Amino acid sequence: MEITGRVAVVTGAASGAGRAIALGLAARGAGAVVVSDIDADGAAQVAGEVERAGSRSLAVRADVSREKDIDDLVTGSEAAFGPVSLFFSNAGLIVGGGPEVADEAWSRIWAVNVHSHVYVARAVLPGMLARGEGYLVITASAAGLLTQLGSAPYAVTKHAAVALAEWLSITYGDRGIRVSCLCPQAFTSNLLSTSERELGGAPLTSGATGGSAQAAVDGVLTAEQVADAALDAIGTEQFLILPHPEVATYEQRRAGDRERWLRGMRRMQSRLAGQS
Repeated sequence: MEITGRVAVVTGAASGAGRAIALGLAARGAGAVVVSDIDADGAAQVAGEVERAGSRSLAVRADVSREKDIDDLVTGSEAAFGPVSLFFSNAGLIVGGGPEVADEAWSRIWAVNVHSHVYVARAVLPGMLARGEGYLVITASAAGLLTQLGSAPYAVTKHAAVALAEWLSITYGDRGIRVSCLCPQAFTSNLLSTSERELGGAPLTSGATGGSAQAAVDGVLTAEQVADAALDAIGTEQFLILPHPEVATYEQRRAGDRERWLRGMRRMQSRLAGQS
């Protein structure tokens, strides 16, 4: 899909990859970019940056775990600028730990990392299907293809996000709907601080830090590099977006010999624990 002149919406856009995607869309000639985040002040600041970069913009505060907020976001975007062609469902959270993580945290991370994408699909698909075109980009993670050491909730919800993106692509790909799934490893973002704020100050365990070290083995990218990979994929309509190309090899190894992969991940976990 050509970005020039299109109306795009980006959630989780007050910082990190969301901000970089919003600014990248403006740089590539998007007609309008709607900047959405639960952080209203941050969204407003980025919307101003988008306008200075040459695209029309609107800042919308939205809690993506609430269906009404998503509905209002889409309705407001279309009232301001016309039909939404591109929707980047980008907001996400992480919490450290495993089955012992409190139900409230499991529920919150599931709502943001998975159910928000369901709400987005409900809101944008009818119009896109009626027009015979549209593009949905779901931000998952390399953890959704592999795992996240130290964080079961993150690994589980990101796997679910990948599965949903695949299902949407299979189901609607022949009806003009394009879907991409963004799966980076480590990059510069405010994910940890945002997650602590949104989860009521729940501390991230050392295991989550170890998980970050796991992802950083192949280098820490900038948010702009992740955004460029995502926006380049729009032009080629590529489903799986891997800013760290090494992830493709890891996924193949995992599928080819699951037992060996599990043993290797346990060794990595032990090594990282020894470094902390």
